[in-house]
Amino acid sequence: MKLPSPTRLRIVHYPDPVLKKRAVEVSKFDAEIAALAERMLELMREAKGVGLAAPQVGVGLRMFVCNPTGEPGDDLICVNPRLTGMFGGEEREEGCLSIPGITVTMRRATQVVMEAFDVHGKPFQLTGTEIRARVWQHEMDHLDGRLIIDNMSSIDEIANRRALKQLQDHYRPPRRS
Repeated sequence: MKLPSPTRLRIVHYPDPVLKKRAVEVSKFDAEIAALAERMLELMREAKGVGLAAPQVGVGLRMFVCNPTGEPGDDLICVNPRLTGMFGGEEREEGCLSIPGITVTMRRATQVVMEAFDVHGKPFQLTGTEIRARVWQHEMDHLDGRLIIDNMSSIDEIANRRALKQLQDHYRPPRRS
């Protein structure tokens, strides 16, 4: 897959079709993947987010970045991640950088085990709890083409109807190279 120039990347918004597609695995760990990850971290920080998946910048690869604490040393890049264990459960409101102005109550595991690779292809395994667990699950949903609005309750649908309609009405398909 030919990657766009990192400087051209922007966060895409609902209802962009790339957000509903299942991402494909990264097969080549190279400077392009590292540059993509760095740009994704920049965009995530600019938007004051805690996580960002590659499909959210228009790239259909199984990769996400996150930093649930906001501390500079806590940036995490996850390539070809898999959740191998999920425990507990809690309902909380979630938002999404690709669906601004929308919050949805989501039930998520409170502890997850994740296996992934770094940008150099080195495997790692981490256990995350609370906010880390929630962020990882949210970003994994993006890699599978699922959005928080796919899980809206009737109450969430009513509360978010106007904001969703505005996103749909103002959507302009981006030009992708």
